[in-house]
Amino acid sequence: MKFDPALALHSLPAMLHGLMVTIALAGMVVALGFAIAIPLAVARDSRYPFLSWPAAAYVIFFRGTPAMILLFFVYYGFGQVFGARDGLLGALFSNAFLCAVIGFTLNHSSYVTEIMRGGLLAVPRGLEEAAAALGIEPRDVFLRIRLPLAIRYGLKAYQNEIILFTKATAVVSVITVVDLTAVANNVFYDTYDPFTPLLTAAALYWVLVNLVRIGLAALDSWLNAHLAADERRDRTVTELVEGGLRHPLATSGISEAAE
Repeated sequence: MKFDPALALHSLPAMLHGLMVTIALAGMVVALGFAIAIPLAVARDSRYPFLSWPAAAYVIFFRGTPAMILLFFVYYGFGQVFGARDGLLGALFSNAFLCAVIGFTLNHSSYVTEIMRGGLLAVPRGLEEAAAALGIEPRDVFLRIRLPLAIRYGLKAYQNEIILFTKATAVVSVITVVDLTAVANNVFYDTYDPFTPLLTAAALYWVLVNLVRIGLAALDSWLNAHLAADERRDRTVTELVEGGLRHPLATSGISEAAE
């Protein structure tokens, strides 16, 4: 068993097409999951039980259900449960890609909800109290102060969730979505060479995941640029102070000249 460069090059266009399907799926799920997670996180943090309990039930159920079972249930079961065999719903649940988006969004949004909730709880109460004392509307306090800080606090955990989810999309081939893993399996079935297509797919997944990681790291650096500036300033002050202590004569000379 060895890697066949000719086969890898021949199958690369199909692999790249499968990679585009994976990227499109991941992008749609991340966008929808984030949009759903924000109101759910707010509901989870609410003091009203009629808001917090349904949100908690949503998170508990979909976090505890394996993604593959959700995909099977959406693709094979929703049409049977809701009688959606014809019309718009029938067309929706007969499309494997859209079913994958729905199933993964349910799973992904439940994890992001808890990440956002943790970020919201990490925001110091003093900031909200100070904003209220200044007469800022509660809606503006949430949108301009609490939510941006919560996103900043939860970005590291969110980055890990996106990376794990991106790699988990490899299971969508079980409901006939022709993603990168499905293309690699098709090449294997056609050539009886499992090593070359799977290694090629692994390399493409590696590139994709690291691009996502680099992009999120750049976003984190941009959001926390002020912290880096503060650290550089503190480091500079510390070095100046330590340098003065190492050279007391020079320090005393400066003090005498100032007098």
